Amino acid sequence: MTQPTAEHVGLLLRDARGEKGWTQGQLASELGTSQSAIARMEQGKQNLSLRMIERLESIFGRTIVKVGKRQMTHLRVEGGRTLSGSVDVNSSKNAGVALLCASLINRGTTTLRRLARIEEVNRIVEVLTSIGVECTWLNGNDLRIRRPETLDLASMDVEAARRTRSVIMLLGPLLDEAASYQLPYAGGCDLGTRTVEPHMQALRQFGLSVEAKSGFYSVQAPPADGEHRTFVLTERGDTVTENAIMAAAHRSGTTVIRNASPNYMVQDLCFYLQGLGVVIDGIGTTTLKITGRPAIDVDIEYFPSEDPIEAMSLITAGIVTNSEVTVCRVPIEFMEIELATLEQMGQQLDISGEYFARNGRTRLVDVTTKPSRLRAPEDKIHPMPFPGLNIDNLPFFAVIAGNAEGQTMIHDWVYENRAIYLTELNKLGAQVQLLDPHRIYVNGPTKWRGAEVGCPPALRPAACLLLAMLAARGTSELRNIYVIERGYEDLAERLNTIGAKIEYFQD
Repeated sequence: MTQPTAEHVGLLLRDARGEKGWTQGQLASELGTSQSAIARMEQGKQNLSLRMIERLESIFGRTIVKVGKRQMTHLRVEGGRTLSGSVDVNSSKNAGVALLCASLINRGTTTLRRLARIEEVNRIVEVLTSIGVECTWLNGNDLRIRRPETLDLASMDVEAARRTRSVIMLLGPLLDEAASYQLPYAGGCDLGTRTVEPHMQALRQFGLSVEAKSGFYSVQAPPADGEHRTFVLTERGDTVTENAIMAAAHRSGTTVIRNASPNYMVQDLCFYLQGLGVVIDGIGTTTLKITGRPAIDVDIEYFPSEDPIEAMSLITAGIVTNSEVTVCRVPIEFMEIELATLEQMGQQLDISGEYFARNGRTRLVDVTTKPSRLRAPEDKIHPMPFPGLNIDNLPFFAVIAGNAEGQTMIHDWVYENRAIYLTELNKLGAQVQLLDPHRIYVNGPTKWRGAEVGCPPALRPAACLLLAMLAARGTSELRNIYVIERGYEDLAERLNTIGAKIEYFQD
């Protein structure tokens, strides 16, 4: 099927806007862009990414463009440009996914405001819709969720479920939804074997029985009880903690969870559940005390807080291009170790005073990067559970270390093979030496150069390649960016607002 031209798409967009009775300024406000950008779109002077077309179709409630089978999408980057200006951090991907799962606990209407429109969220929405949940996008990034009295678990969209690891987080909210049901094996990034056994160990505390059978988890629900329970998580994992919290939230009795993750997405989940009337003590610590409610029927709206991993991505863009860039709405509580490490490497940062996120709880700051001369840190850089350096922020230090004088060791002890993907930076001129599946040396400074590179099957290393391309002289191509769209909303377009030159294309 012939792809429509930019001019044709512009006419369709103008017609759709006219039918809604909106000005260009109103549409720009809905999209979070400028009126001049809308004018360029309608004049056919700006190509629209598939993500932008999907957002427009959601806003107008109609098809803007009919295309045949969608092809793989790639990015072309003109590197070596100095960036400037400011850019906001979007809401948290990981919090958004947890909140979508937790919405099943509520028999009332949940409205999630400013939810990230990313592929990971889309997959969970598809799963929820397939089991009978009414999911309606409002005003672009607000999602209204209404579940039926009885979920149709037998009709679950298996394909959508297999494309995300987050499906495992349905076990907690579905704890006793049905006497028995099946849940597809979880998918997501290729980061080596990440066992689901910690989830099972936590949920067995509530009496849940799960057995792996032919590509599915076969689940037997526990009987209702009002018991008090206390247990220790053998792994302080974010999603494991969230699953246990969601199970406890709709069971009678009080649950004490020790060695719980106090990370950002866990806190967001707890704030939402408190809004549903669940009593939770110890938020932000490793011991949570949860008094559940067996029947929850509350109309609630909630704003997920900003994403510290996206904040680190945007800060890295400023650092690697040696630019002055202001990243606004940075959740400082979850970035303090990262920023301190950067300052030890010689990075100059201006940090504003604190203010609250829209959820009224998370503390935010604005961070401005300054052109700086970096040096390798004296010690290795490694992640730790919160409040340590976030495991998902670790890969960005490989790009940053590429700009630093000397040799930096990065130790990714959590994942078996993610460090291997960071050697792809060598195609852009980096000097990354793989010591073993968990450790790399990065030797700097790097003379970044343009290249064509395929996206690795892991989100953060893929984003690192895009960020390195911003610094690379010449033109680079990053091919098959689906993995990036799983975790970022319009990352390339937002980098363009601060001076990058990135365009989408398809073969």
